[in-house]
Amino acid sequence: MKQKNMFVAVILVLMLMLAACSGGEDQTAEGSTGDGTYNFKLAHIAPPDHIWNETAKKFAEELDERSEGRMKVELYPGGQLGGEPDMVQQLETGSIDFGFITTAYLTSRSDAFSAWFAPFLFDSYEEAFEAKDSEIAKELLTTLDDQGLRAMDYFFSGHRTMMFREKINTPEEIKGLTLRVTPSPALQDWYRSLGANPESISLPDVYQAAQTGVIDGMEMDLDAAVTSNFNEVTGYGAMTNHMVWPSVMIASGKKFDAMPEDDQAIIREAMAAASEYGTMKRAELEEEYIKTLRDRGMELYDMDEALFTSYMEEFDETYKAKDPLIKEFIETFRK
Repeated sequence: MKQKNMFVAVILVLMLMLAACSGGEDQTAEGSTGDGTYNFKLAHIAPPDHIWNETAKKFAEELDERSEGRMKVELYPGGQLGGEPDMVQQLETGSIDFGFITTAYLTSRSDAFSAWFAPFLFDSYEEAFEAKDSEIAKELLTTLDDQGLRAMDYFFSGHRTMMFREKINTPEEIKGLTLRVTPSPALQDWYRSLGANPESISLPDVYQAAQTGVIDGMEMDLDAAVTSNFNEVTGYGAMTNHMVWPSVMIASGKKFDAMPEDDQAIIREAMAAASEYGTMKRAELEEEYIKTLRDRGMELYDMDEALFTSYMEEFDETYKAKDPLIKEFIETFRK
């Protein structure tokens, strides 16, 4: 009996020694020290050749370099892990570590993000990029904190334009048209104020919907127009540039909060670097996209911003009344 007890005791000691030896070699996102290793998952809905994925790759590179190889990221583009509602749920539970989520979807989680869709608020990517670092823009990010999400930074991937099957020259001519619009309350309210009938159609189905006349046009960025060949089914593009298209870099609160502060700082710094890279690179591509669409035969033209003044004022009045953060955001940046 004594020999048996001694044998058990030896086994227990060996197990404890093995556990102690392996404790600092492979820290995951739940690690409590600043020298752990991490294997993260990042998901988004954009295709692999989209600027979003280039931004994700930049984030992965920055993390690897800044952590001296301790932080690795596996990318899941193209909605491989589901749509945005699915990805946000996985961020909440900690199934994935990071997600790039459109601000349009986030308006369904926090009305405050509607502030970014105030029409004609910014004249350029550069202005929007500067605005993201304002105190009010940062405060919008915190509105997701109680949902288990850590919204960390913004990045931008284009202005919104209007594309039509028949040429439209004034806002009044939009009345009665059926347009594909991203399913965000703020965006759809904007088009209803113009008299349009907004339809929420998934991006893969938009081409056929325009081709068959189910819709008369769409609200779209130039990236998607080029990659999805929307010039073939909407021959006219009004370069209104009426809204920027921000997205948000989000971390799982469950995972991020368990990390040591120095590792959290590395992630924030890597995201800031990726945000600047993605936004500025997309800005550089604007003229290339315009040339590509014109070379394909699409007519791109300007529509005077002044024609939309009364509609813009109506939007501001309605949305400033919805949330004090929206009111402050609009009043901060409205010229």
